Amino acid sequence: MCSLCGILGCDDHWSSAVARDGVYSRNGDRLSRRREAAHREHMVNCILALRRLRLADWRGRAYVLSTATGKVRIFDSLSHLWPEAEALSGGSFDPLDPELLARLQAQS
Repeated sequence: MCSLCGILGCDDHWSSAVARDGVYSRNGDRLSRRREAAHREHMVNCILALRRLRLADWRGRAYVLSTATGKVRIFDSLSHLWPEAEALSGGSFDPLDPELLARLQAQS
């Protein structure tokens, strides 16, 4: 499938759940969903910055992961983030690494 078809046809990811019958979500309206998405993006970028990577939201439909040298990957949900980050950085990525978490805590 081409990238454009994948982006146009993607479903919502669980992390951006919309309130509906039988599903609990604090994202009751569009503004709170966007606010929470922006917070997730900020937190992820704090981690990615350690490897000179950057994540950006693309119109609320996809994510763009880029390197300082201009390499780019586009994907439709955060579930693809860590494998894509590993592919671009050339190394393993463990967002729950105790040393990484300690460095992030020290920064804040």
